[in-house]
Amino acid sequence: MSSSGATETELPEPRDILYINVSRIGDTLLVTPAVRAVAARWPQARIHLLAHPKREEVLRFLPFIHRTGTIEKQRARFMGWVGNPFAGKPYDLAFVCNFDAPLVEYALRVARRVVAFRQPDAALNARLYKAVEHPALQATHAVDIQLMLPAAVGAAPAGKALSYRVTADEAQWAAGFLAKHGAEQKHPLIGLQVASFPTKAYRDWPPGHFSELCRRIRGRWPQAHFLIFGGELEKSRTEALASELGGGATLCAGKLSLRETAALMSRVDLYVGVDTGPTHLMGAMQRPMVALYHGYSPSRVLAPLDHPCLYAIDHPLADRCTPEADMAEITVDRVWAAVQQALGERATETRVA
Repeated sequence: MSSSGATETELPEPRDILYINVSRIGDTLLVTPAVRAVAARWPQARIHLLAHPKREEVLRFLPFIHRTGTIEKQRARFMGWVGNPFAGKPYDLAFVCNFDAPLVEYALRVARRVVAFRQPDAALNARLYKAVEHPALQATHAVDIQLMLPAAVGAAPAGKALSYRVTADEAQWAAGFLAKHGAEQKHPLIGLQVASFPTKAYRDWPPGHFSELCRRIRGRWPQAHFLIFGGELEKSRTEALASELGGGATLCAGKLSLRETAALMSRVDLYVGVDTGPTHLMGAMQRPMVALYHGYSPSRVLAPLDHPCLYAIDHPLADRCTPEADMAEITVDRVWAAVQQALGERATETRVA
């Protein structure tokens, strides 16, 4: 599983730890249980987490991270160079989640010991404190894969739930947003994520299916209000749905920052969405959610773990299909049944303040 020139018992108590994870929103959040495991193993250590410039904000304010920052593989080539290769290493231990040599090289310049997944370069692997074998594609849950890095130095899991923190100011902003749009007293408040990003469009549920689901929800709960999340790339789809729903929906897609979106997600009574970054973000909220997974990326490898109210719906051909399989094969009836169960079981719960 791993190799090194030293054993875990020889690892000195680290005071400053570097964690590098340059990825999309979902994969950025999926690493939080691993970072939490490191923090639990060395509670007195200061953890500095570097992420992609457009994803770093989702890691802010986590109680087990001392500070966050940004890095890119192109910029990493020019970072961390000092005259003295020993005195200039501010970190006792570093973890690198990526397979980009510039990121690993940077970690080796600034940390005394580096743990990473085994790289394609044997010479680079020889310089690592631990080189961890990455499991085969779709063989292991993404969270468990990331937990392999801390495990290589004796850090056990401290729970597998995703972590995100909404600040008090953000919660207050969300309350004001809902009041401004006449949704603060609407029940149930339902968040929708209708599309994934273009390179993963096979994960998208048909727009007509979402429309029919919303029609059934409004028939059962006339006071329901929908928050339509998303970005500019799915603008035509989100605008069409908002037009259909009229005053019963607020179009948030392309109008809010990532953290504003998360603050609103923390207020919903239910979320319904396809497998994409915002759905991982919702997975960190511990709120009721119905998530739809394509068979090529089934829930067993991507759905949030240790989640108290997740209703994961897999494609009928989960683990037995290619990206060409149509998400339309997840019927509205299946999703509607999950929505009724989620809202029925949570009917007595109050909305998060």
